[in-house]
Amino acid sequence: MRADRLIAVLLLLQTRGRVTVREVARELEVSARTARRDLEALGIAGVPVYSSPGRGGGWSLVGGSRTDLSGLTVDEARALFLAAGSATEATPGVQAALRKLLAALPAPLRQGAEAAGSALVVDAAGWGRTPAPEPEHLGVLRQAVLDAREVVLGYAGRAKPPSSRVVSPLGLVTKSGVWYLVAGTGDGVRTFRVGRVTDVTATGKAVARPEGFDLAAAWEASTAAVEARRGQTRVRGLADPALLPVLRIRLGARLEVGPENPDGRVEVEVVGPSIDMLVSELAGFGSRLLLLDPPAVRTRLAGLADELARLYAAP
Repeated sequence: MRADRLIAVLLLLQTRGRVTVREVARELEVSARTARRDLEALGIAGVPVYSSPGRGGGWSLVGGSRTDLSGLTVDEARALFLAAGSATEATPGVQAALRKLLAALPAPLRQGAEAAGSALVVDAAGWGRTPAPEPEHLGVLRQAVLDAREVVLGYAGRAKPPSSRVVSPLGLVTKSGVWYLVAGTGDGVRTFRVGRVTDVTATGKAVARPEGFDLAAAWEASTAAVEARRGQTRVRGLADPALLPVLRIRLGARLEVGPENPDGRVEVEVVGPSIDMLVSELAGFGSRLLLLDPPAVRTRLAGLADELARLYAAP
């Protein structure tokens, strides 16, 4: 996880004063290219780190080896915790490191750092879409989340006329390169695709964060609702065990793996929006995936096979 490395790199800089890319790579057991990227990422996030070229050079925190983490500004502290990602999805080691960093910060900086640490979730599971470019209003929404300030959101929903509403930004989630805003509304916590935001206007009012609010849990509930709407059809079949890694990558949570049959094949169940969509998605696996029911999926596959045989039959 990159959060582990970002924090580890910062602690190396703190304790050693100056490090080289090669030293960071050796300590973290990563490539020199990855080590350089992590050092650059800290700088991009706003942490006061700089590099010196030539013999005896390397990377250092501004102020030298005596620089204390408490020397970070409010914006730098928030940037670091935002770059490290959500503490709720970090490993126990990362959570411990984040707690130590928080303890090293003076009291005025802790609130902003804690808010930033819970302001972002990175969801690695894909929707099956090509990653989109960073949306236009992401920056101002990120700032609204960090500042805990209410905004008027202009929004153009899918197949709905444009509208505007007052929302309380609570966090941001990125999934397969697509950004989502989780916000409080008059109808409860809702999720908005940032790419569909048409305008953002600050109201100047502070956000009252719901007691016990957890961004990762809110996002999980939102994705569960989406998957429920997307997956109304289930098909059952038998898969070659060697195909399972591919199916897991392609289908994610839509795949359920059952017990192994006496013939060595594994029972699987796949959820999707329709029979036709599932057929188009699974037909390419050929004999490695035998679909058993519902009967409609077998009928559709047989029809597709006949259609392809006629289309590609030798003249």
